[in-house]
Parts: sequence; C-alpha cells; structure tokens
Amino acid sequence: FRRVLFRSVINHLKAENEYADALMKPTQAFREALYKEMLGRIKETDEQVPYRQGEYFYYSRTEQGKQYPILCRKKGSLTAAEEVTLDLNKMAEGQKFFSLGAYQMSTDGNLLAFSTDVVGYRQYKLHVKDLRNGKIVENIAERVVSVAWANDNKTIFYSQEDETTKRSHKILRTVLGNGKHDLLYEEKDELYRTFVGKTRSKGYVMAITASSTTSEIRYLPADQPGGDLKLFLPRKENHEYYVDHLGDQFYVRTNDQGKNFRLVTAPVSNPAKENWKEIIPHRKDVMLEDVDCFAGHFIAIERKNGVPQMDVFDLKTGKSHYIEFPEPVYVAGPTQNAEFNTTTFRFTYESFVTPSSVFDYDLNTRKRELKKQQPVLGGYDASLYQSERVYATASDGAKVPISLVYRKDLKRDGSRPALLEAYGSYGYPSDVDFSSQRISLLDRGVIYAVGHIRGGGDLGKEWHDQGKMMVKKNTFTDFIACAEHLVKEKYTSKDRLVITGGSAGGLLMGAVTNLRPDLFKAVVSYVPFVDVMNTMLDASLPLTVGEYLEWGNPNEKAAYDYMRSYSPYENIERKAYPTMLVRTSLHDSQVGYWEPAKYVARLRELKTDKNLLLFKVKLEPGGHGGASGRYDRLKDVAFDYAFILGQFGITK
Repeated sequence: FRRVLFRSVINHLKAENEYADALMKPTQAFREALYKEMLGRIKETDEQVPYRQGEYFYYSRTEQGKQYPILCRKKGSLTAAEEVTLDLNKMAEGQKFFSLGAYQMSTDGNLLAFSTDVVGYRQYKLHVKDLRNGKIVENIAERVVSVAWANDNKTIFYSQEDETTKRSHKILRTVLGNGKHDLLYEEKDELYRTFVGKTRSKGYVMAITASSTTSEIRYLPADQPGGDLKLFLPRKENHEYYVDHLGDQFYVRTNDQGKNFRLVTAPVSNPAKENWKEIIPHRKDVMLEDVDCFAGHFIAIERKNGVPQMDVFDLKTGKSHYIEFPEPVYVAGPTQNAEFNTTTFRFTYESFVTPSSVFDYDLNTRKRELKKQQPVLGGYDASLYQSERVYATASDGAKVPISLVYRKDLKRDGSRPALLEAYGSYGYPSDVDFSSQRISLLDRGVIYAVGHIRGGGDLGKEWHDQGKMMVKKNTFTDFIACAEHLVKEKYTSKDRLVITGGSAGGLLMGAVTNLRPDLFKAVVSYVPFVDVMNTMLDASLPLTVGEYLEWGNPNEKAAYDYMRSYSPYENIERKAYPTMLVRTSLHDSQVGYWEPAKYVARLRELKTDKNLLLFKVKLEPGGHGGASGRYDRLKDVAFDYAFILGQFGITK
C-alpha cells in the first residue's frame, strides 16, 4: 500500500512539473539567452587563491565544461608540480548529485579525511585517502557531520547523526586500521547537537555540544588522543560559550554578561570561571560573532549596525585596530587561515557592486594585498550601479534596514520593477553579497533589495530574539513594512514588486502572502517551511525538537495557538493571491517535499484568482540547496529569472 501511495504522490509531482514546464514553454528562448548571458560573465576555467597549510599550498580550480571543482595542492612553492587531491568531477561520474562535506588534512599532510553525499539528503559518508598513493585506505563511517585529526596522523574524532532525526548526537574516536570506534560522548537531550574541531594552534581537539541557546565544551590535548574528554564548563541554560586556544590561555567568547557576547581569557592550567579575565567587554551595539586566534594576534569578528568589522589585537603591544573598508555597506570575513604562526591574515570582501575579493592583510604593517577579485567577464563596470541602505519603520516603531542596488539611472516614480528578498530566522544575517548573475536583473531595470528583518542577526542577538518564539510575527510585519516603504518612496509599486525567500524565508513568503496578498505582484518561494504545525508536532522528523527554541513547542497550548495563527498552510483563505513559483526537492532533508506540495494543493483549492501558480519539484537527487553542479544551478536560475522578469513584462 505504501508503495502504491508513494507512486501516486510521485505521479502527482510529475504532473505539477509537466504543468509548470508547459506554461513556461514560451520562455524557452529567453531562458536559454539568460543562461548564455550569465555563463558569459563567468571565467569557466579558473583557479582560486592558494593557501598554505603545513608544507603545502592548497587551492581549487575549475575547467570549462566541468560541473565541479578540482582540489589540488603543491609542495613547498607555487611553482612545484601540481598534485590533485580530489577531482570532484570524476567522483561525481554517474551521479545526478554530488556534494563534498569534510575536507581535513592530517597534520603531516599525508592523509585526507573527506566526506561525500550523492543524494542531497546531507547524509555524508567519511573516507580517508592516502595522498602518497592515491588510494582510499579506510571508509570510516556514515552519517558523519564533522571531523578532526589528532596530531599523531592516525587518530580521527568525528560526530555522527541519528539515522532518523538527523540530530548529531555522538562523538566517536577511531584509530586508522584497528576497526574500533570508541564512543566518547553521547548527547541525550534532543535540544542539543554535537560537533568536533581542532584549534588552529593544533593544541586541542574541541567537542562542542550546543542547542540554539546553550552550549557546553569538552576538550582533549591533540597530542594525547587516547585520553578522555574534559569538561570545560558545565552547561547552564541560556549560557553560550565557545573556546579557542592561544599559548597558555584559552580564549572564551561568552554571553554570560550580555546577549552580544564578551571575550575573556582562561589559563589552560585552571580554566575555572573564577580565573577568567575580561579582554573585550559586552557591548549593546556590537555583536561579537567570532574570535580567530594566531600566535601573535587575535582578531575579533564583530557586527555593528548590520555591517561586519574586524578588530586586530596585537598580543605584544596590547594595542588594537580595525581593518578599514572603502564602502559603508559590505560583507567581509576571514577565510582560509590555516596557519597559526603567521602575521598574514586572509579575508574576503565584497558588496552589492564590488565582486568578491581575497586580500592578504599584514597584521603588523596594516598593508593589504589584493590576491584576487572574482572575474566578471563581458566588461562589468561597477560605476554604473548604485548601492544604498534605507530604513523602514515597523508597526511597533523599530527601524528596519533595507539594502538596495540598482542602475544609477533610477527615477523614483514608482515605475521600476523590484525584487525584495529576506530570510529573518535563526539569527542569520542577510549579507550584501555580489552576484554576477544578478546583473541580468539590474541591467533590465530591476531594483534588488534585501530586508534585514527581525529574526535575523543583522543587528545583534536582540534583533534575533525580537523575531522568534512568541514574537515571531515581527519578522512578517517587518517584511511588510519594507515592502510598503519601497512603494511609498516610489522605488517601485505594488504591481511591480516581486518577493522571494527560501526555507525559513519560504515560511516568510507564505506568511506575508496570507497577510497582504494585495502588496505583491508575484512570489518566488524556495523549499518553503510552510506546514509549520504538522512538522513541529512530529518529533521524529529531522530538526524538529531542536527547533522548539526557535519557533516554540507546539505541545504547549500557548505556543500551539500562536504558531497556528501564522502557519502558512493553515491560514490560506478563499481569496485572491499573487502569481507564485514554488520550488522544492524530493530528497530535501530539512524541509520535506510534502510541505510545499500540500501548500500548493491547498492554494489551488482555495484561491479565487486566475493568477499563475507553478510548482517545480526536483525529483532526481538534489537537496535543500537545489542542484549541485554549477551549470545545472545556472539553468535553474535562468528559469527563475525568466519567470520573475516575465511578471514585469520583460521577455528579452
């Protein structure tokens, strides 16, 4: 019976795909033109900036016509012979989906621990490859989430997830060749997940146990891999702390005195809380997001007014300085800093108008060297585009930032088409990144906007807290305020505004469309979390229990009633809705395909308009992020752009 039922569901999804393809058939030539246009901006055969780790320089490169990167290294210098560590194209042969998870070198550089997923369910198998002979020497385990090597080049620590709930709950240790897998720690509380990593100093293996509001760290000297994990500080509800290592001190990022975190040091010899020494105090207007430790410096990764910043601390002089950036609104952060004993710090920088750029920064002289800027072929001219940040006023008076980019010839008369995107959950900030694909929208007159709404982390932890649990509706009303602001200030108009969001951002799309269907011309929703009640009431599903701290526990009446009042599926009404495109994947482990399938079916039953409602389902292997190959992803973007531009009457 189950097989027959599943077959009928698959037939239904196939019918939806056939319907969508038939209605989009007139756009076929436009989609092909968009694909070629976007592909024409990409340097297909390219190489990323090499980074040093031990005796080797590591990098990835792409070749024209190949879907995936080729991962390589050179020993000693950049002029040395190339050694391919993994050719993802060969590994993906015969697969419709391929994803590389872990990529961790042993300390001596001889062994590579890597994990792969060929379905899209984010269920990774861990393998070890001997780079001296190119052979897979061991298949470690399945359902591996994170991995770390001990310094002996043979002991591996890894975290493993539960087969049903996909909660990472176990930390194990294995020594290559002995076939034993010792369970070091198992987390019983379903709110928590486990992860492993090794400090840049190579001093310690760290085992992190965390919910979305509380964390707990255990550690083990990386030179003594056979020992027991030692508890750093017992968990306390709503206390998050994270630990790095530098010399004879642990560096601890903690929210014990405020939601935006402070930084303290703790002596390795006795890291008890009474021995903590404050280095950076808590600040209400600055979120301390991370700390990167090096032999002579540490860098505080912060966010202020929605903009990232990096504060460099010199351990020898005790002085600090901020790395300066040329634009008022941008995204920047550390990348590929594998070496501990270095005075060079590598970071990436980009904005709506500046392509992704890799810099090496001298921590002593403060000089920076541009190592590479993402090539944009076809004569991209950044001076043609304007980026700005404006603020909408929310229903409770909060000022909500909106980042915009558009061609400079903008006339604010309400006639310009606009695409407004947002996410607004889990404290994740919505960064103003560069996209060469987006130029195809901008050059056709579209204004692209991002709403930095509550529920996200754009303005610190408080901004997140004001958009979750029993005040989640702030996320939706903030987005509506952003849309109304763009209309009021004549950037666009209701019949020229398309909105988009994915996953929890798809929940946002469903909620705001139920609330204000009159405000939007069309909606594009990706893998949308729209069946909130049924998902959150099923504790056997991946993610559910851990997400009680984000959405609420529907087994409690107050939380149930509140979630029920905004859940998109339950609140569809018999009324007119905008044109919609909904996308999902059959193998998505984070948002089950049945959620958007039920949502679309209910819309078809109740909506009173004749507006287009398209449902595209990736039936072949593919995950929460869609297709894995770069050309396949670009074809999907071309489809979506043709749909969006078509809503504005733009067909070429």
